[in-house]
Amino acid sequence: MKLIDPIVYVEKYDGAEITRFLGNMASTSYNYEFDIAKDNYKDLLLKCIKNGHTSVLEHKSITIKMIGDNGVYKDIERHRYASFSNERYTRFEHQDELEIIKPVHIEEGTDFYKEWENCIKKLDESFQTMKKEGATAEQLRMIAPYSVAVEMNMTCDITEWRHILSLRCSSHTHPAIRQLLIPVLVKFKQDMPELFGDIDYDMEFPKEKYAKILPLEIV
Repeated sequence: MKLIDPIVYVEKYDGAEITRFLGNMASTSYNYEFDIAKDNYKDLLLKCIKNGHTSVLEHKSITIKMIGDNGVYKDIERHRYASFSNERYTRFEHQDELEIIKPVHIEEGTDFYKEWENCIKKLDESFQTMKKEGATAEQLRMIAPYSVAVEMNMTCDITEWRHILSLRCSSHTHPAIRQLLIPVLVKFKQDMPELFGDIDYDMEFPKEKYAKILPLEIV
C-alpha cells in the first residue's frame, strides 16, 4: 500500500475582484451608489450578509480539487448546491497497490494505529492478489476501505461555500473533513474578509495537520 497525505488545490482567483463584482451585484438590489474608489461596496456586502441576503453572492463560484479519503467524499457530496466530479473506481485498473490517506485522528504508534495499519495491509494484499488474478475494477472496488484516496473536484458559489465551510469547519465535523476544509476557509478569510470573515472554525485543530494548499493548474 502507498500512504499519502491529503491535499487541496484551489482555483486561482482574485479575491478583491470577486468582492468588487459581488458588491456591484448587491448595489442593483439596493439601488446603492457603487463607488470603487470609496470601497463602499464592502459595507454593502457586510450588510447583505448580516441581513441574510446572500443570494447576491451566488454570482461568483470557486473550484477546488481535493485528494482525501473516501469517507470525506461520501460526507461532502451530500451538499445539494455544489457540483462534484470524483475519480471513479476505474482508477483501480491503473494501480498496483492501494493509495491510502494517512488517518488524521489515529495517532501513529498507538495500538489503534497498528490495528488500522494491519487491516489496511491485509486489504492491500487481497487487492494485489485479486488484480494479478484478473479481477475487474468493479470487483476490486468491493474491498476498497474508507481510507482509500479519492480525487474530487468541487465547485460552489460563494453563498454555498459560506454554508458548507460554516458547517464543516466546526469541532462537530469529522477530523478528516476539517483537515481539508479549515485551510480553505483560512485562505478565503485572508483573501475575501468581507465575504468570509464572520465564519468561525475549530481553532483548536492542530495547524500542523492542515492539508497543504496548492494552486489548481488546468493543463
